[in-house]
Amino acid sequence: MWITSPRLMLLGALPAFIVGIAYVAGIVLLLVNIEAIAVGISPFASGWGEPWRTGLRVVAGAAVTAAGILVLVYTFVAVTLLVGDPFYERIWRAVETSLGEAPIEAKRGILRSVADALRLICLAVAVALVLLLCGLIPGLGQLLALLLGALFGGWVLVLELTGFAFDARGFSMSQRRRILRARRPRSLGFGVLTYLLFLVPGAAVIVMPAAVAGAALLSRDILAAKP
Repeated sequence: MWITSPRLMLLGALPAFIVGIAYVAGIVLLLVNIEAIAVGISPFASGWGEPWRTGLRVVAGAAVTAAGILVLVYTFVAVTLLVGDPFYERIWRAVETSLGEAPIEAKRGILRSVADALRLICLAVAVALVLLLCGLIPGLGQLLALLLGALFGGWVLVLELTGFAFDARGFSMSQRRRILRARRPRSLGFGVLTYLLFLVPGAAVIVMPAAVAGAALLSRDILAAKP
C-alpha cells in the first residue's frame, strides 16, 4: 500500500503524527515528574533506611513509567482512529475493493466508534494498573509486566484495527471478540507485532496506516475461515 497508494497512506499517517506528538508530550511530562510520583505512591518507605528506600522508589518509578507507556500504546490506536476515521476508512475500503466483494458501507457511526473506543480505553487503563502492581514485584515483576503488556496490548490493537471490516459486515464488538478469539494465534501474532512496532520511536506514524491495511486482510482471512 505504501508503494501503490502513497498519497492515501500519507493521509493516514497525518492523524498518527498529530496524536503521536501529543502522546510524546505526555510521556515527557510523566518522566519530568516521575520522582515525585514515585515518592507519592510509596509514603510507607519514608522511614526506611538506605539503600532500601531509594531502591523501592527506583522500582516504583520504573513501574509507573512502564504503566504510563502501556496506557499510551493501548489508547493510541483508539484515539488515532477517532481523529483520522475518514482517512482510515478510505485505506480499509481500498484494500477491500482491491480484493473484490467489498462491503458497500462501513456501518460504524461516530457514536459507536466513540463507545467502542471508550470501552477499550477503560479496559486498558484497568489492566495497566494491574501491570503496575506486577512491576512492583522485585525480581521478575517488571519482565512479567512487559510480557503481559505485549500480549494484552496486541489483543487491544487487533480488536481496534479490525473494527472497520467487522462493523461493515454487521458484527458487534462481542461477536468480533469471539471470532478473533477463535483464531487467537493469528490474531495475537498480528496484534503483538503491531504493538512492538509501535514501541519503536517514530515508527507508529508509518505503521498505523499499514496496520489498518493489514487488519483488513486479517479480517477477510479470519471471516473466510469462519465455519
